[in-house]
Amino acid sequence: MDLSEVLVHLIKPTIPSGSEFQNNELIKEAFSNYCDEVKCDKFGNIISLKRGLLPEHKIMLAAHMDEIGLMVKRIDDKGFIRFAFIGGVDQRILPAQEVIIHGRKNIPGIIGSKPPHIQETDERKKAVKAENMFIDTGLAPQDVQRYITIGDFITFKRKPVELLNNCFSSNALDDRAGIAVMLVALEELSKLKHAVSVYAVATAQEEVGLRGAIVSSYGIYPDIGIAIDVCHGNMPDTPEYDTQKLGLGPALALGPNIHPKLYNRLKQIAEDYKIPYQLDPQPSATGTDAWAIQITKEGIPTALVSIPLKYMHTTVETLCLNDIKMSGRLLALFIASLCKDFMEGLACY
Repeated sequence: MDLSEVLVHLIKPTIPSGSEFQNNELIKEAFSNYCDEVKCDKFGNIISLKRGLLPEHKIMLAAHMDEIGLMVKRIDDKGFIRFAFIGGVDQRILPAQEVIIHGRKNIPGIIGSKPPHIQETDERKKAVKAENMFIDTGLAPQDVQRYITIGDFITFKRKPVELLNNCFSSNALDDRAGIAVMLVALEELSKLKHAVSVYAVATAQEEVGLRGAIVSSYGIYPDIGIAIDVCHGNMPDTPEYDTQKLGLGPALALGPNIHPKLYNRLKQIAEDYKIPYQLDPQPSATGTDAWAIQITKEGIPTALVSIPLKYMHTTVETLCLNDIKMSGRLLALFIASLCKDFMEGLACY
């Protein structure tokens, strides 16, 4: 599997939260190469099934397919577009960004704001507020009204960049990288025997409230749930205890959101097979799909595997491809190690 090609394929569809139904075909296609069944539920989650030898036991892998974005909020009489945020957009990155407005047809635009030459002195010392920015398409006002309507999705225009030392940069790696991990795991499992059936779920609307994980884990109700997401990678001027190092393997979360037996098994598998890993202590809810999965129905034993990512929620998110590969291999070996006794033992915390 060429991971850079896989990521380019996964990043190609633009999927701000709420648009999963319109743009999920490429991701469904990717899962169909490795799974026995692939379907889309009523909420927009893509649910893929790879059957195991003991179909009564189920594990759910979850990585969200949605990304942060913008939405058309207002069009003024001169044709300039004001916008609202979908998810946790860092407004400091917005000035001078290229965007695509997904209206009646795709319309390119740029985010403009008052240049520093004509700002007041105190304005130049502060980040530009979102309400003082606008999107300029170059179209006449009547043409803007013809092609663009209130509520249209807006995404950032960005081409992936392959950096040195096996690093890769793009928008939407949070969390298409997690989907890539699931594909690596599924490919590895095609060479292994596994007792449990594997549900690989590309969840919807994580960025606006973990919603896809809530409904998919309720419907599947697996014996084990593992969320795959990103965590903060090491970068200048960031405390070391808040970050993980790129290239040193997956980060295994531990804390109240994580079932200790799953954490210990993942850690033991990594050590047995000499897969590098890092520890990611999480003293509260993790803010990932793991939280939604854990509290579904009567509770689901849950773990979280994370890929270190620099510059999260920007258009230049950056990771190391090796971390994706190692994360996928770890999950495949973990799944292959699961037996009936272990699965039933989880019922006794």
